[in-house]
Amino acid sequence: MRKQLREFKQFAIKGKVVDMAVGVILGGAFGRIVTSFVNEILMPLISLFTGRVALAELAFVMPAIDRSAPQVSINYGIFLQNILDFFIIALSIFVMVKLIKRLKRKYFESKSNESPEPTEPPQSSKEEQLLTEIRDMLKEK
Repeated sequence: MRKQLREFKQFAIKGKVVDMAVGVILGGAFGRIVTSFVNEILMPLISLFTGRVALAELAFVMPAIDRSAPQVSINYGIFLQNILDFFIIALSIFVMVKLIKRLKRKYFESKSNESPEPTEPPQSSKEEQLLTEIRDMLKEK
């Protein structure tokens, strides 16, 4: 039991489990921010152009078979709003990843240009050294 606990501890700390957990937490918070942006800012603007109809309120109501049965509604507006949320989140993450890659590239290129390390000439193999010695000996004769 202790061995398994020790292995799990190494996995959790040494592996990328902590990084993944942080990513999931930040992703959830980011999703809520985007959902709030869509619900509170973007959807009211869209409803201005669609004749004051909120996208989430769009539904197809099927008539009941008899009067005692409740009506069934298909709320396709909520589905459309969730699709819009997804595309906005995907676009935001895409832009963030591109920005981070650009910053990393710029940062690492500037670091490498500031202090280039001196490079040593490549070491020749033993065969090349022997051939060079033979050539030099033949020139002397």
